[in-house]
Amino acid sequence: MTYSVTGSWNNGFQGNIVIRNVGDAWTSWNLTFSFANGQRVSQGWGGRFTQSGTQVTVANESWNGSVANGASVNPGFIGSHSGTNTNPTSFAVNGVACTGSPVTSNPTSAPPTSRPPTSAPPTSQPPTSQPPTSNPPTTGPPGQRVDNPYAGGRGYVNPEWKAKVEGVSGGSRISSNPTAVWIDRIAAIEGTAGSQSNGPMGVEDHLLEAVRQGASYIQFVIYNLPGRDCSALASNGELGPTEIDRYKTAYIDPISVYQNDARFRSVRIINIVEIDSLPNLITNVSGRPSAKPMCDTMKANGNYQAGIAYALQKLGAIPNVYNYIDAGHHGWLGWDDNFRPTAQLIADTVRLSGSVNNVHGFISNTANYGALVEPYITVNDTTRPSKWIDWNRYNDETSFVQAFRQEMVTQGMPSNIGMLIDTSRNGWGGAARPTGPVTTGTLDEQINGSKVDRRLHKGNWCNQSGAGIGERPRANPGPSGIDAYVWIKPPGESDGSSRLIDNPDGKGFDRMCDPTYTGNVLNGNNLSGALPDAPISGAFFPAQVTQLMQNAYPAL
Repeated sequence: MTYSVTGSWNNGFQGNIVIRNVGDAWTSWNLTFSFANGQRVSQGWGGRFTQSGTQVTVANESWNGSVANGASVNPGFIGSHSGTNTNPTSFAVNGVACTGSPVTSNPTSAPPTSRPPTSAPPTSQPPTSQPPTSNPPTTGPPGQRVDNPYAGGRGYVNPEWKAKVEGVSGGSRISSNPTAVWIDRIAAIEGTAGSQSNGPMGVEDHLLEAVRQGASYIQFVIYNLPGRDCSALASNGELGPTEIDRYKTAYIDPISVYQNDARFRSVRIINIVEIDSLPNLITNVSGRPSAKPMCDTMKANGNYQAGIAYALQKLGAIPNVYNYIDAGHHGWLGWDDNFRPTAQLIADTVRLSGSVNNVHGFISNTANYGALVEPYITVNDTTRPSKWIDWNRYNDETSFVQAFRQEMVTQGMPSNIGMLIDTSRNGWGGAARPTGPVTTGTLDEQINGSKVDRRLHKGNWCNQSGAGIGERPRANPGPSGIDAYVWIKPPGESDGSSRLIDNPDGKGFDRMCDPTYTGNVLNGNNLSGALPDAPISGAFFPAQVTQLMQNAYPAL
């Protein structure tokens, strides 16, 4: 049993308790201890707190009563004192005296600016992992930005995703990897217990859990622009094209309150800002074969730029926040008429936020499947005419992000800007992975036989058959200019439903998620390549995560 004071101010303090079961499994637990100097508990979480005189009793919640041998629970509280805040020294659980000592350090910090979480707890016990075994980075104190927020520590493991993955055979092989938390509608800020795609934990809950885990960073996806994704069916948002004021006041502002809370200054908060937005204003407007009326609307009203600029400005003002803007992927922006115009639009939007320092970098391949490298294909004048490359200047994510980073520097971004690549589903391993180049047959036969990305077309984006887990999340993976490989799309979360499914989340049905769909101009009129029987976007898809693990590269 450990007791520590994690923050103190004037006559207030925040207490943290870790109870580790060293005996037989508990089906319920009841902790008692006494204060020596009249301290009072004003509010608590992770347990039901009551106090009579100096004695405090903490009973388990309905969701964390079962504790196996070797497992832990972690209640916490806000307290007050009028004199010396002496730590209690005697604790008992279920009437049995605890071993262990209180931690006597009492760091000073500002009081919390908001209450502990009030949303429903996770449906499974949060993970009981210990703090990192490596030392935290020394390149800056909490609240001061560092060059690479991923370096030197361990990322936050979402207990909701972890519990789902561990319910699938073999899931424990990947469940301890950090993944991003998607805030894809206003209700997700506080948590949505009845949702198929979001969990009961809200932003504050995740931040509190990150502190409890000792995580050095946590990742959020900011994803709720007006007219989101040009009203694409599977990923359409809740806000209409003109609801920019609601986006600011009901979405970004509440997120900023939680992210700016002094309780979370020790955690680097990484925001992935509005995927599938600005590139749409270049590639899917009038004059393009892929034009969508809503993309024309959003280009005309400027609300994508206004919303992103506001998010960058508001969140970028928080000292421990790092914003990374979506940069599409090589199979979307790798052509000359897409590449530089998108970079220019992004740079203009960043400047609209008031400072280029509101952005720490850019991310490619978010929730997509593009290969990290294509080891057996060289992009040149001989291979570019193939149907697979289709005159694109890039054929993998590594070469694309390095070129895009340099283009953003040319457009006025800082020279130390960093790039991220989402590698959660771009491994393409398994028995079908080629082991060398094919050098006979037509050009298309050679390319198709040599490529590791086994999609039928790079425009296929939904629940792709044959995909696998990619490189595990890690900082400074080697290629120049890349801050980290990351898992922004949690493996096993669906891209969209295979058929129309009624749901309270407002998620629609896109034929690109139907495995029988024969395609359109966006995918060269190929089959969609989607897995069957998929749930709505964001909902957990066990068959998909099973396939991803089978086809992982590097293998699990």
